[in-house]
Parts: sequence; C-alpha cells; structure tokens
Amino acid sequence: MQQTVFERLAPNESVTRLALEGSVNRPFWIDDAGEKKQFPRLQSALTTDLVIVGGGYLGLWTAIQAKERDASRQVVLLEGRRTGWAASGRNGGFCEASITHGQDIAERRWPEEAEQLERLGLENLDEIEATIKKYGIECDFERTGVLVVAVEPYQDEKLRGDDYMSTEQIRAEVNSPTFLSAEWERDSTAMVHPGKLVKELTRVADQLGVQIYEESLVTRLTSRGQRMQVLTAEGSVTADRVVLATNAFPSLLKRFRLHTVPVFDYALMTEPLNAAQMEAIGWKNRQGIADMGNQFHYYRITKDNRILFGGYDAIYNFGRKMDDQHYDRTESFLDLSSHFFTTFPQLEGLRFTHRWGGVIDTSTRLCAFFTQAYDGRVAYAAGFTGLGVGATRFAANVLLDKIDGLETERTRLRMVREMPLPFPPEPITFATIRATQWALKKADRNGGKRNLLLRVMDACGFGFDS
Repeated sequence: MQQTVFERLAPNESVTRLALEGSVNRPFWIDDAGEKKQFPRLQSALTTDLVIVGGGYLGLWTAIQAKERDASRQVVLLEGRRTGWAASGRNGGFCEASITHGQDIAERRWPEEAEQLERLGLENLDEIEATIKKYGIECDFERTGVLVVAVEPYQDEKLRGDDYMSTEQIRAEVNSPTFLSAEWERDSTAMVHPGKLVKELTRVADQLGVQIYEESLVTRLTSRGQRMQVLTAEGSVTADRVVLATNAFPSLLKRFRLHTVPVFDYALMTEPLNAAQMEAIGWKNRQGIADMGNQFHYYRITKDNRILFGGYDAIYNFGRKMDDQHYDRTESFLDLSSHFFTTFPQLEGLRFTHRWGGVIDTSTRLCAFFTQAYDGRVAYAAGFTGLGVGATRFAANVLLDKIDGLETERTRLRMVREMPLPFPPEPITFATIRATQWALKKADRNGGKRNLLLRVMDACGFGFDS
C-alpha cells in the first residue's frame, strides 16, 4: 500500500505540536466579527404570518427574502442560541455557485437538468453578490474562484480541462511542493468571512422588520386547526406557515430524522503572515484551494493574510450525537497541523491562533433536499453536506415558493421534487460510515482505486462526504 504525500513528507512532530500551542478552541470568524446586536428570549405567546426555526444562513436568507417578497408579511425567527453560532459561523467561507455539491453530482443524478442547475447556481451566486452591494454588507466578499489541486499522480489525470495548470504554473501561483497540477475555476466561487456574513444578514433581517429571538430553542411543532404552533421553554408562536432551517440538528419532523447525519469537520487558523512569508508562498490572487483526495483539505487566505486550513477528517459519532465536546478533537488538529506544514514547509515556525470544529448536515445524495408537511404549511430543507454557504440562499427561495403555493422553475426541478435515501438506523449507520471512511482512506493510498464497497455505493447513489 502506498503512502500519501502527507505521510511521505510529514514534518517533525515537534513542529506540528509547537504550532498549536497557545491556540484557542473557538471559531476565529466569530471572534473576528466582533460584537453583534443581541436579541431577547421569547417569553410570550405570539401570532404571525411566518415563523422560521433556525438562525443560520438558511433561516436568515429565508427571513430576508420573505420580507423582500412582501414587506407587509410578519416574520418571526427563533434561534436556540445566537444567530450563526453553529455551522454558519464555523465553515471555511467558500461561497460556491453549485447547488448540487459539484457539477459531477448534477450530471450523475439529474443529467437532463445539469445545465439548468449549473445556470441557476451561477445566478444565485450573482444574486448573493448583488444583495451584498444592495445592503452594504461587509463580509470580505472576494470572487476569486477556487483552485482544485492534484497532490497525487492519479488525481492529475482527472484535471486535463481548459483551465489546466501544470506543476510549474500552479507552483508559480501558490508555492507548495505537494502541488502537481491544478484547475482554476475562476467564476464559480467567492470567499467570504462567515462570521461577518452572519452578523450582517442578522442586521439586514432586523432592519427589514423581522422579529428575532435568541436563546429560544424550539422544542415542539404542533398543528392548531389551519395554523401551526411552535413551542419554546418560555413562549410560543402561532403562524400560518413554518420554515424549518435547523441544519444538522434533529428535525422537528420526526419522519425525516434519518435523512441526515451530523458529521464533524475541523479547521485551524494561523496568525497573520508577514511580508516575507507571503512572498514565500505567493498566492497573490487569493483563491480558495481544495485538494482532490477523498479525505480532502480546503484552505484559503483571509483579508489580514491568515491561512485557514481545514477538512480531512469527517467524524461521525455513534447515535447521531452532537455534544459540544465534539467541537474539540486533538487528533484531528494534530493531523491538520502536520498536513499544513507538509503543504507549506517554508512556513515552519508559524503559529495557529484558533482551532475549532463544526457540524455538517450530511445527506446520502450529498446536497440539500426539500420537503413539506402538514398540508404544505411547513417547509423543510437540510442535507447541504458542507456546501451550504451559497446554496442556502437558493434553498430559501425554494422553501418560500413552496409555502406560498407557487409553481416556479425551482419547484419544478427533479432535484427539488425528489428525496434522497435515508440513512439506516443504528448500529448500521455507524458501522457503514466507519467502513466507508476506511475504504476512502484506502483508496487515497491506492492510486484512487475504489473497492467493492465504494463501487456498490456509487452504483446505488449512496454517498458519504464532508
């Protein structure tokens, strides 16, 4: 069995450990965004037109677009902690055009819609950029694209497209001894500051008249005649329509709780690079970067020249557990630190200031699904599988179309009308995911060759990813 480049060129363990000393287990983005307005707990019984459960990107985009569609519509948003504290404040900040987790998934699952899905995704990204300009949203938006890099010879064979970059070309662009070749997808991805984006979307929703309540965990969803009611510990909201935007957290619609699993992903953030360190790596065009391993890494540079380095591990805990303790995982941080200095050995001595974990709502088809309940009064989307920064805005439009009873180009999509396979119950899910992860790691060490388990899962359209 071959070793991967991250095993062959691994730095001394002392380099790896020293870089992590003094880092804090907290998302850099939330620290860096600064204080944002706090909203009260729900402590009364309200009546409204639309109630949104969840204050991440999906809930905030839904709230904003609901008011944009109809300024007179009364909208209440309930968040269990603070807006954006979970996945929306912990991701890498890659705002991608794809609404299907990559064009290859669209072509494999919905070939007759693939071009349409690509167009809708690009239009959605354009609309995000326009919204940022319209409301003066400060979120370090940079439409620099993404470099997809080959770090193993077998990966290079998959990159012979129009935007192919040879070893010399990619290392002139970003200097790493691990890079063999790359493809620069120039228009399909923007970099954003996740914490600032959450803060600003919250501001815009508030200014548009959305009633926001924090520390207001919804515990129950019930029908009240022709209306719906959501309950919290200290209050309730009765509404004509409900949108559930709860991401990886257990759905309030019990029959859909097996349609996602919570997978934990980890990231590191460095201290700012000085001028000499920046010169050593290049990266003047500030693209996002992702390598092509099954256990892939994603990394990007911030406005103040820090490097975020994340990915590789995708940890599922038995029983779909989402305890806060899972946001800190020493093994994953040590691996990421080692892989960082394998990628950029010229930066030895650089320190990490922040380390954190985030939870991903993974679906078996690796992209979001959409459904309704209670005769169409409740709409729900989940399963973004790590590419929700941009796709949540598209999903918000789908959910609003559905609760408003509109037939649109979005709602006619087979991708929107179809549901993915659910994950099996425990202990089957845990055993299957562990076996899949072992097979993916083996494939990375074996020239990308997929074993029987992976080939069967591919044929069944059953996937697992971060």
